[in-house]
Amino acid sequence: MRKTKLFFLSILGVLLSLPAFAENSTKADGYTIHHNAFLTSDLSPEMAKQYNIRRSPNRAMINISIIKDVPNTTGTPVEARVSVTAHNLRGQIRRIPLREIKEENAVYYIGVFLVENQESIDFTIEAQPAGDSKILHAALKQQFFTR
Repeated sequence: MRKTKLFFLSILGVLLSLPAFAENSTKADGYTIHHNAFLTSDLSPEMAKQYNIRRSPNRAMINISIIKDVPNTTGTPVEARVSVTAHNLRGQIRRIPLREIKEENAVYYIGVFLVENQESIDFTIEAQPAGDSKILHAALKQQFFTR
């Protein structure tokens, strides 16, 4: 439970420190897909070490979780087959490899990739929750400012 809280609080801290923070989530077919992307240099050194993520102003991270909607609760995290494709303004397309992180009460999918200063990326997310035949779709657009 401590690891889950530590990871969640670290990600939350990063997100709240970003300018113009907005909740990035998509509701689809009884699920909520939470998605966000940020520079790995915004992670604390301890968090980066714990999850083997290289901190760098030229590396970004996408973080995705799939929550099954349950009335009167915050929902239930579920495992899923998740894929992410990134498109930039130059027309370059790349698939971002994801790694699953399971913790006591959470499941995250993270991917790390290189970015350039002021690069704007459109992410296309597809997720198929375990035991479900539906494929969920979400999109995220993020511009990165390297230091």
